[in-house]
Amino acid sequence: MGNRITVPTALGALLILMMAMAQVGALSQYMLTFLCSMGIYIILSASLNLVNGYMGEFSCGHAGFMAVGAYASSIVGVFLFVPDPVFGQPWLPMSLTPFAFPLILAVGFVTAALAGLVVAIPSFKTRGDYLAVITLAAGYIVKSAIENIEAVGGPRGFMGMGKIVQGMESLAGIPWMLVWIFLGVTFTIWILRRFVYSTYGKGVMAIHQDEVAAEIMSVDTNKMKLIAFMLSSGLAGLAGGLYAYLISFVNPASFTILRSTECLVMVYLGGMGSLTGSVLAAIVFAIMLEFLKPLEQLKWVAIPLLLILLMQFRPEGIMGNRELSDIFPKLKRFYRFK
Repeated sequence: MGNRITVPTALGALLILMMAMAQVGALSQYMLTFLCSMGIYIILSASLNLVNGYMGEFSCGHAGFMAVGAYASSIVGVFLFVPDPVFGQPWLPMSLTPFAFPLILAVGFVTAALAGLVVAIPSFKTRGDYLAVITLAAGYIVKSAIENIEAVGGPRGFMGMGKIVQGMESLAGIPWMLVWIFLGVTFTIWILRRFVYSTYGKGVMAIHQDEVAAEIMSVDTNKMKLIAFMLSSGLAGLAGGLYAYLISFVNPASFTILRSTECLVMVYLGGMGSLTGSVLAAIVFAIMLEFLKPLEQLKWVAIPLLLILLMQFRPEGIMGNRELSDIFPKLKRFYRFK
């Protein structure tokens, strides 16, 4: 028991290994960007699975919450550290960027969670298709609002985040975005796992089984929905903030229905109600996108086709509602969560 590897130790070793490989050139810039994109897909997939998989609702506006987080994190970062024609001179020196960056991402998380609160309230009296329409409409409202705000570039987009990443790299020459995205993925899986196995998580799964029966058994279904929606949208906002700083540029075209479709494909590919499935699906999806890149727009024929085939031949997805330790229980001998 005492000799088993703890999960934090294994994750710390993996992060150090990847940083060392990047420093000696074993990981190219292309591979670093690919790994970072994969990490963002994992956050999006796992966060949407909380609502669509564990709670049994149907949300299809995840890109809207991602956009809120991306723009909120970008605006705060540029406002604090980068001279800008709209926001004026920076308030803080660039040397503080590594310390302030978690707070910048936290702003994106909180702002997106508040946006999720607005969508959660109509969910009290709607389910299924009606909720899908509401979340879809919310995504379009966010995109249209951003397109009409000139202070953040309107449809042209918003820039300046690259200078903050460069500022961090000038202080210490390590792959900062790889580190932040790795920590973001770890935080997402950790908090979702803790939530799902908590009393609140049991309440969320009770809603999935039968909402009326859950209410009869004294489950505060409105409160459960509120918390689940806010956590899911907040994590989408975290993914949005990381995405904005990874590519150093955001515009409304990055958060269309195609982005929400990507999230849905990953959730259904991995399995409804499985964190392991979300992670596996995000990895498979990221690799598949790289292979389909030469097809350009035709990849958006291939990906929905995959979804149709999945619904026909394996509707429960790769993992169903099981975790890796459910399939291979002997794995518990080699690790423990602490």
